[in-house]
Amino acid sequence: MKVDGINIRPIWLNPEDETLVSVIDQRMLPHELVIIDLKNLDDVIHAIKEMVVRGAPLIGATGAYGVYIITQELKNNVMNDSMLIEACDRLKSSRPTAVNLSWAVDDSLEEVLKGLTQSERVTIARNKASEITEFEADNCERIGQYGLKIVEEISKRKKGDTVNILTHCNAGWLACVEYGTATAPMYSAYDNGIDIHVWVDETRPLNQGARLTAWELGKHGIKHTVITDNAGGHLMQHGLVDLVLVGTDRTTYTGDVANKIGTYLKALAAKDNHVPFYVALPSSTFDWNVRDGVTEIPIEERDPDEIRFIQGKDNGTIKSVLVPPKDSPAGNYAFDVTPARLVTGFITERGICQANEDSIKKLFPEKF
Repeated sequence: MKVDGINIRPIWLNPEDETLVSVIDQRMLPHELVIIDLKNLDDVIHAIKEMVVRGAPLIGATGAYGVYIITQELKNNVMNDSMLIEACDRLKSSRPTAVNLSWAVDDSLEEVLKGLTQSERVTIARNKASEITEFEADNCERIGQYGLKIVEEISKRKKGDTVNILTHCNAGWLACVEYGTATAPMYSAYDNGIDIHVWVDETRPLNQGARLTAWELGKHGIKHTVITDNAGGHLMQHGLVDLVLVGTDRTTYTGDVANKIGTYLKALAAKDNHVPFYVALPSSTFDWNVRDGVTEIPIEERDPDEIRFIQGKDNGTIKSVLVPPKDSPAGNYAFDVTPARLVTGFITERGICQANEDSIKKLFPEKF
């Protein structure tokens, strides 16, 4: 994607030293565009845990590059499979909810273990990381093309009037290498001349909507308005939302959707107001082993200070300020699960399907 006319992704190999993995530090956006290099496994784990990188597909790509970094760290040691597996297990545990991380690490590890020498393993890991990254980018482009059809239908029904889309959190290219999942149909619609406007949930506690989605859409020229997380229901009641588009960090093969906390409430409001609620995701975000999302998907609980403090820019300086009483405890549940019955459909790289096991099976028969 382009930022101020420059092609950029959220992750890439440092062209001056390809042993390093460069990433955008998303904690600093939208006020500063900061690039940092990941040099070792601890750097990669820190980047994932502290949300330097975030979003399920990008976490997966970062995990794959993490395996590449692990193989480099072990290059000068005696070849030891157990050390490699142990390091990959550490990497997979850095965030529990997004299934892309374990998928990408396991897929990379399986290939790397086929290498006979450590140098060969480094090459395999590097190539696999690139392959996974391009796979996710291509998937998102396809999601955009399939999702475009939904926006086109609404535009035709409205006789060309503005299509108002509501989204939650950031499921854009910052989270997905290219195009995004939920944002991919928005970019496709805008690029095809459809008049759209996006309601952007601020998405507390880390404001990924207000900080990241608004920044992305603004750079692309898409009309948007930042709203409080609790405003969506009001907008739907008054006919100001035509479509809800969100991403997901893990989705069961039966259609339950784990996404950023607050998504479930948007789905309830959409159902009550007869607004279509679509989830955009690549196949790598399906969990093919979990049936009941509410009881089986692990929900990450993060540092309460993410709720207690809020970050912003004041007189040119990025600052964090305390909001509640300093002694008040806070609970920081990072995700919730939207049951399949509230989901209108899934937009995937293979097409659109209903949120149920039979429909998902038809798109991905090889997974069953």
